[in-house]
Amino acid sequence: MAINNHIKMNFTSNSENIGIARVTAAAFAAQVDLTLNDIEEIKVALSEAISNAIIHGYGDIVGEVECEMFLSDDILEFIVTDYGVGIADIELARQPSYSSDPERMGLGFVFMDSFMDELSVESALGKGTTVRMIKKITNDKAH
Repeated sequence: MAINNHIKMNFTSNSENIGIARVTAAAFAAQVDLTLNDIEEIKVALSEAISNAIIHGYGDIVGEVECEMFLSDDILEFIVTDYGVGIADIELARQPSYSSDPERMGLGFVFMDSFMDELSVESALGKGTTVRMIKKITNDKAH
C-alpha cells in the first residue's frame, strides 16, 4: 500500500486542540472526493478519539497527544496515541454507555465504530492507548 500523503501532529492534552485536529482532518480528507457527511463523520470520530485521550488518558495532568493521518489509494487512516493511564479493559470500554467517568455518556467508541469502516484499540496500563481508524475510499472517490 503506497502512502500518498501523511501528516503527524503532536500537541498537549488541552481540549482547545480538538478543534485544530478536526479542521486538519477535514482538510486532509478533502483531498479525496468524499461526501460532506463522510467528512463530518471523520471529524466526529477523530474528535472522540482525541477527547478520550485527553479526558481518560490524562485527566487533570497535561500530557502529549499524537495524531497521524495517512492517505493511500483506497483508505484514509487516522491514528491517535496518548501516553497516559491506559485502558484496563478495552472490551468493556467499547460497550455503549460505559465510561470511567460517571459524568460522561460513554458513546465515544460507539461513534468511532459507527462512523469509520475499521476501528482498533491497543492499550497498556500506565503506558497509554492507541486508536486506529480507517475510512475506506471507493475507487470512484479516489483521485
